[in-house]
Amino acid sequence: MKFLLDTHTWLWVVLTPGKLNRHARRDLENRENQIYLSPISIWEAHHLALWKRFRPDRPFPEWLAMMLTKSPLLEAPFTFAVATEVSRIHLPQPDPGDVFLAATAVTFDLTLVTADAQLLGCKWLKTLAAD
Repeated sequence: MKFLLDTHTWLWVVLTPGKLNRHARRDLENRENQIYLSPISIWEAHHLALWKRFRPDRPFPEWLAMMLTKSPLLEAPFTFAVATEVSRIHLPQPDPGDVFLAATAVTFDLTLVTADAQLLGCKWLKTLAAD
Protein backbone atom coordinates (compact mmCIF):
# COMPACT_ATOMS: atom_id res chain seq x y z
CA MET A 1 0.00 0.00 0.00
CA LYS A 2 0.96 3.63 -0.41
CA PHE A 3 0.51 5.97 2.55
CA LEU A 4 0.83 9.75 2.96
CA LEU A 5 1.60 10.97 6.48
CA ASP A 6 -0.36 13.90 7.81
CA THR A 7 1.97 16.37 9.52
CA HIS A 8 1.06 15.36 13.07
CA THR A 9 1.34 11.68 12.14
CA TRP A 10 4.84 12.24 10.76
CA LEU A 11 5.83 13.97 14.00
CA TRP A 12 4.38 11.07 15.99
CA VAL A 13 6.29 8.54 13.87
CA VAL A 14 9.63 10.23 14.49
CA LEU A 15 9.09 11.57 18.03
CA THR A 16 6.39 9.61 19.86
CA PRO A 17 5.51 6.41 17.96
CA GLY A 18 3.50 5.22 20.96
CA LYS A 19 0.75 7.67 19.96
CA LEU A 20 0.03 5.61 16.85
CA ASN A 21 -2.60 2.93 17.13
CA ARG A 22 -1.64 -0.70 16.56
CA HIS A 23 -3.02 -0.83 13.00
CA ALA A 24 -1.28 2.35 11.84
CA ARG A 25 2.01 1.30 13.44
CA ARG A 26 1.82 -2.12 11.77
CA ASP A 27 1.10 -0.63 8.33
CA LEU A 28 3.81 2.01 8.62
CA GLU A 29 6.42 -0.50 9.80
CA ASN A 30 5.63 -2.93 6.98
CA ARG A 31 8.58 -2.59 4.59
CA GLU A 32 6.40 -3.61 1.64
CA ASN A 33 4.38 -0.41 2.02
CA GLN A 34 5.49 2.92 0.60
CA ILE A 35 5.43 5.88 2.99
CA TYR A 36 5.24 9.40 1.54
CA LEU A 37 5.72 12.84 3.04
CA SER A 38 4.61 16.09 1.46
CA PRO A 39 6.79 19.21 1.49
CA ILE A 40 3.69 20.85 2.98
CA SER A 41 4.28 18.81 6.16
CA ILE A 42 7.82 20.11 6.42
CA TRP A 43 6.50 23.65 6.01
CA GLU A 44 3.83 23.01 8.67
CA ALA A 45 6.35 21.46 11.10
CA HIS A 46 8.62 24.47 10.64
CA HIS A 47 5.76 26.78 11.55
CA LEU A 48 4.83 24.62 14.55
CA ALA A 49 8.43 25.01 15.73
CA LEU A 50 8.31 28.79 15.18
CA TRP A 51 5.08 29.00 17.19
CA LYS A 52 6.61 26.81 19.94
CA ARG A 53 3.91 24.13 19.48
CA PHE A 54 6.70 21.70 18.68
CA ARG A 55 10.21 21.99 20.11
CA PRO A 56 12.95 20.24 18.15
CA ASP A 57 16.11 19.50 20.13
CA ARG A 58 18.30 21.43 17.65
CA PRO A 59 17.79 24.14 14.98
CA PHE A 60 14.99 23.10 12.65
CA PRO A 61 17.14 22.56 9.51
CA GLU A 62 19.45 20.23 11.45
CA TRP A 63 16.53 18.43 13.08
CA LEU A 64 14.85 17.98 9.70
CA ALA A 65 17.98 16.56 8.07
CA MET A 66 18.36 14.09 10.93
CA MET A 67 14.69 13.02 10.82
CA LEU A 68 14.70 12.53 7.04
CA THR A 69 17.77 10.27 7.30
CA LYS A 70 16.47 8.43 10.37
CA SER A 71 13.15 7.68 8.74
CA PRO A 72 13.57 7.64 4.96
CA LEU A 73 10.38 8.66 3.22
CA LEU A 74 9.33 9.11 -0.36
CA GLU A 75 8.54 12.64 -1.46
CA ALA A 76 4.96 13.37 -2.48
CA PRO A 77 5.72 16.42 -4.63
CA PHE A 78 3.69 19.56 -4.89
CA THR A 79 2.82 19.56 -8.59
CA PHE A 80 0.50 21.36 -11.00
CA ALA A 81 -1.87 18.39 -10.69
CA VAL A 82 -1.95 18.74 -6.90
CA ALA A 83 -2.53 22.50 -7.19
CA THR A 84 -5.39 21.87 -9.59
CA GLU A 85 -6.93 19.26 -7.25
CA VAL A 86 -6.83 21.82 -4.42
CA SER A 87 -9.61 23.75 -6.20
CA ARG A 88 -11.86 20.67 -5.94
CA ILE A 89 -11.31 20.11 -2.20
CA HIS A 90 -13.95 21.50 0.13
CA LEU A 91 -13.50 20.89 3.85
CA PRO A 92 -15.82 22.25 6.58
CA GLN A 93 -12.87 24.14 8.12
CA PRO A 94 -10.45 24.65 5.23
CA ASP A 95 -7.01 24.48 6.87
CA PRO A 96 -4.65 25.12 3.91
CA GLY A 97 -2.30 22.32 5.02
CA ASP A 98 -5.16 19.82 5.20
CA VAL A 99 -6.42 20.87 1.78
CA PHE A 100 -2.96 20.40 0.22
CA LEU A 101 -2.48 17.02 1.90
CA ALA A 102 -5.92 15.82 0.80
CA ALA A 103 -5.24 17.00 -2.76
CA THR A 104 -1.88 15.21 -2.71
CA ALA A 105 -3.47 11.98 -1.51
CA VAL A 106 -6.16 12.13 -4.20
CA THR A 107 -3.72 13.05 -6.99
CA PHE A 108 -1.25 10.26 -6.23
CA ASP A 109 -3.81 7.68 -5.01
CA LEU A 110 -2.35 7.58 -1.49
CA THR A 111 -4.03 6.69 1.79
CA LEU A 112 -3.73 9.61 4.23
CA VAL A 113 -2.66 8.51 7.72
CA THR A 114 -4.24 11.01 10.09
CA ALA A 115 -5.93 11.53 13.44
CA ASP A 116 -7.91 14.50 12.09
CA ALA A 117 -11.61 13.65 12.43
CA GLN A 118 -12.50 16.10 9.65
CA LEU A 119 -10.25 14.26 7.18
CA LEU A 120 -11.23 10.81 8.45
CA GLY A 121 -14.86 11.75 7.77
CA CYS A 122 -14.29 12.54 4.08
CA LYS A 123 -15.86 9.66 2.12
CA TRP A 124 -14.00 10.68 -1.05
CA LEU A 125 -10.58 10.44 0.66
CA LYS A 126 -8.76 7.18 1.46
CA THR A 127 -7.66 7.41 5.09
CA LEU A 128 -6.17 5.34 7.88
CA ALA A 129 -6.80 6.41 11.48
CA ALA A 130 -3.50 7.13 13.23
CA ASP A 131 -4.79 7.11 16.80
